[in-house]
Amino acid sequence: MAASDRPPANAFVRIARKVYNPIGFTKGYNFILFFIFAGAMLGFVLARLQFLSYDGIFCGEDPENFDCYYYEKSVVEKAGLIIHLGAILPAGFLACFQFVPAIRHKVMLFHRINGYVVLLLSLVGTAGALMIARNAFGGALETQTAVGVMTIMFIGSLGLAYYNVKRLQLEQHRAWMLRAWVYAGVIITARFALIIMATIVSNQGYFVPITCDQLASRYLIGSRESVVQRFPQCEAYFSGANPDETVAVEADMNGDGANARAALNLTFGAALWVAMFIHVVGVELYIRLTPAESERLRNVSYQRQVEAGMKHPGRAGLTADRLGDAPLWVPKGEEAPKADK
Repeated sequence: MAASDRPPANAFVRIARKVYNPIGFTKGYNFILFFIFAGAMLGFVLARLQFLSYDGIFCGEDPENFDCYYYEKSVVEKAGLIIHLGAILPAGFLACFQFVPAIRHKVMLFHRINGYVVLLLSLVGTAGALMIARNAFGGALETQTAVGVMTIMFIGSLGLAYYNVKRLQLEQHRAWMLRAWVYAGVIITARFALIIMATIVSNQGYFVPITCDQLASRYLIGSRESVVQRFPQCEAYFSGANPDETVAVEADMNGDGANARAALNLTFGAALWVAMFIHVVGVELYIRLTPAESERLRNVSYQRQVEAGMKHPGRAGLTADRLGDAPLWVPKGEEAPKADK
């Protein structure tokens, strides 16, 4: 796309264009959105690259992640975590470059190869996420359900984006790829929602069941004396009378590690659902508020489909006028065709 030929409204816009025009953006709001959301994804990924050191940092001598308790007990979940981090972090990093216009338009080969790499890494990373979903943040049913729904949304969107680009339906490829990575960003927004919600429910009379075995691990209370002092019922666990003894721990971010973990376990699933709602609504608003770009890409799709000899050019992919009852799309400057859907 060529840079905007409209004169800048003021000096700030003139300076801003010198920043975003060279990387292919023609509208300031698109660059701002890219800077915020791609920047958030990039920052999140870079901040967590250190976790690729499983024994050194993620579950080292002084880990902050209680889920390591489960990884120590399950080879499958430990492998799932390593697979997930090892694949989804590079995928998130590389995906940011897919949304840079200059790369899409001037370095098409990189865009295509990078797209296949991102797709493959996303599939592998999602498989790893499913392997650890059973106990993630306590493994509450609402958390497992949210992970399952996010998996369907993310992989489904990637699949639809792939199908449409193979059919040269570029505006649909754009829409579904935007949806896929906005959905992937749910995990970032969920972190903010988690802290807010965990703080709100603190000391409000909410209790979460936690086993004595978990409390006695190095990730929570640790010593037998401290555990029994706080939770006398756990004596049955330590004596061997009841290895599955479980106690109710108050959710309180202002308490010790056990209380904070109870608050996080209690609210993580809800935080995921809140973040999913925000992201789903947000991406649909953006897609519907940028019809000019969709129309431009559909005309490009039409020309490429004609050149490729495809049937029903302009709607060779999954479009509303092919699948639904939308009016038949007409290329710019042409009359409506009489062909059936």
